[in-house]
Amino acid sequence: MWAQDTPRVCRLPSGRLIRGRGLRNPLPPGPTAEFGLYLQGADPGPMAWESKWIRWPDFWLPSDRKGFRPVLEELLERAGRERVEVACSGGHGRTGTALACLAVLDGVPGKDAVAYVREHYSPRAVETWWQRQFVRRF
Repeated sequence: MWAQDTPRVCRLPSGRLIRGRGLRNPLPPGPTAEFGLYLQGADPGPMAWESKWIRWPDFWLPSDRKGFRPVLEELLERAGRERVEVACSGGHGRTGTALACLAVLDGVPGKDAVAYVREHYSPRAVETWWQRQFVRRF
């Protein structure tokens, strides 16, 4: 699992730690992820660790909304024993939306999940009205 002081790590209510990051930024120093979920409009290519890709155009929602939940459930389960990360291009909109949905799976009410992630990850998390509504209904 991540050290609590690892950059850009969100602590969920259960204590699970999930790193969020922007793929256009350099890889942060320190340990690498053991599993990653990448939210991009196009396949980001192979990573040096196990990963999954969800097609998700910038500023929108996942293309396969029904398939998104099981991948998040897997990531949440793995976060209990591995270093996991979620990433998009900038690390805010899609990444923040996924983190907010993970917070919902971890017990945060949907109406409070965006505020939770903005407080525990980044004030810029979840960029669009559509993303906020997606989290609220998740």
